[in-house]
Amino acid sequence: MKKPIVIKIGTGVLTRENGTLDGASLVRLVTAVAGLKACGFSCVMVSSGAVGAGVSALALKSYPDDVETRQAAAAIGQARLMHRYQTLFEQFGFDVAQLLLTGSDLQDNRDRISATMKRLLQEGDIIPIVNENDSVAIEELRVGDNDMLSARVAELVGATTLILLTTVDGLLDQEDALIEKVSNLEDVTSLIREERGKFSIGGMASKLQAVKYATESGVEVLVANGRNPEQLVSLVEGSGRCTRFPV
Repeated sequence: MKKPIVIKIGTGVLTRENGTLDGASLVRLVTAVAGLKACGFSCVMVSSGAVGAGVSALALKSYPDDVETRQAAAAIGQARLMHRYQTLFEQFGFDVAQLLLTGSDLQDNRDRISATMKRLLQEGDIIPIVNENDSVAIEELRVGDNDMLSARVAELVGATTLILLTTVDGLLDQEDALIEKVSNLEDVTSLIREERGKFSIGGMASKLQAVKYATESGVEVLVANGRNPEQLVSLVEGSGRCTRFPV
């Protein structure tokens, strides 16, 4: 088994505009990850979408402002999300493992989490799926939580590559052309556009913070469009449409 690939999936990739889970997008994503596994790659997923998946059950029209409602939506949505992942991955002969973490977990219980993750990865038919423990951890509901979480997980498992799947093809220049490679983050800071969906809390700024952490830890980062997951194998092999941040 090759070194792990960490794939972070944003809320906008997994949900429709009304906040409900997008079944077709989930099927394409799971199929693509299963394709990576078939190529011999060990995969860890860091999946957003719990809060977005839960808002419809609470009859909300947008992302909730108050902490209590966000946590309630996360508690509902996390169960929905994992059920869908398990059902879909079973079709390819894989099981999923859920790990709900907080920043303090990664700081205070790093060795234990690392050991658990490595044990899961020893089994070729299990895909760990990580998320922030949003239903209880108030401080983890800030902008960019899962972007940074995915960078820290990538470091923890010794990943070669972190793929941040979002709703755009990558980082765009002032003429909306895709920037295919960024060697110096300072060169692109001025291009950040804070675009985010009403059911998500991330943005390109948080992704660049995660890029900095990951690349400084020896992990290459790719930002790509999660609505086109079919290119996952190509991305890992060095081609595909994305922005690359080499080590």
